[in-house]
Amino acid sequence: MIFYGMRKVAGQGKIYKYYEHMFIMVRPKICRLVSIDPEVVYFKPRGIPVSDLEEIILTVDELEAIRLKDHEELDQEECAKLMNISRPTFHRVYKNARKKIAEFLLHGKALKIEGGVYILDARVFLCKRCGHRWRVRYGGGRPVNCPECGNDDIHSAHKILRR
Repeated sequence: MIFYGMRKVAGQGKIYKYYEHMFIMVRPKICRLVSIDPEVVYFKPRGIPVSDLEEIILTVDELEAIRLKDHEELDQEECAKLMNISRPTFHRVYKNARKKIAEFLLHGKALKIEGGVYILDARVFLCKRCGHRWRVRYGGGRPVNCPECGNDDIHSAHKILRR
């Protein structure tokens, strides 16, 4: 079979992969739950200009898989449950992330964290007076005051990302 590309079939709203003389339907990715919104999103070897480096893109959901499995030391079943995906899907995400990180470290490439199909599992709020940021899980209601300084001038810094 020779792969020719992806095509959206008119009127159906479904995406199909087109091989020689047939279409194969592609399943849409399920939105993954993540608990982090990384503040540092770019890493590179010291002493090499960015323009000379090849970039590797690590998606936010891949970073979350690394965080849960390697940093929090959870088993794959627990990780999958927290990300709202199946265990085999978690394994694929985790495996891809580990491969990208190894390539970044071994071949001196730049690592950029962006994109993926995900949603933050909590809202983030920001105090305008003291700059304190904190998270409130969905269903917890909107906070009235900043937990640090008690100021009521707070704003939602939450963003739902689907790239």
